[in-house]
Amino acid sequence: LGDTVRIESADPLKITIAGRTKSYINAFGEELMVHNAEAALSKVCKDLECEIANYTAAPVYASDHSRGHHEWLIEFNREPVSLDEFARRLDLALQAENSDYEAKRSHGIFLDPLTVVRGRKGVFDKWLASTGKLGGQRKVPRLSNSRHPIDEILKFNR
Repeated sequence: LGDTVRIESADPLKITIAGRTKSYINAFGEELMVHNAEAALSKVCKDLECEIANYTAAPVYASDHSRGHHEWLIEFNREPVSLDEFARRLDLALQAENSDYEAKRSHGIFLDPLTVVRGRKGVFDKWLASTGKLGGQRKVPRLSNSRHPIDEILKFNR
């Protein structure tokens, strides 16, 4: 079905939906999964007293002049005081949640700090509507190795 599950207990059997098999970032060997992202975002939002309406993230691949990093597009219901501080704390929270991400971020040798783009109100709904997928069980891809979803949504953010 495309869902990943986490086994919470074997007796009695208890599982939870942990994410989607297509929703992860592993462009640099960081193996970032949705449950890592959700936990990190939840912690940072609580600490900074902000609230997220929607988000997506994708890698920005290395070029001749820069190392790779993750780009996050986030639409807030309640914005943090500082987007830079939010990004800094999200990067640290992701490192705490995921040892592979932490290893790639270690000392900035392989992976640069993530960046956050502020999403305009309704940007994700506008994008979903443009694809004919607004409403119902349609969901925004949270994490992707491809730039396709985020680049398309960023066009609506201008």
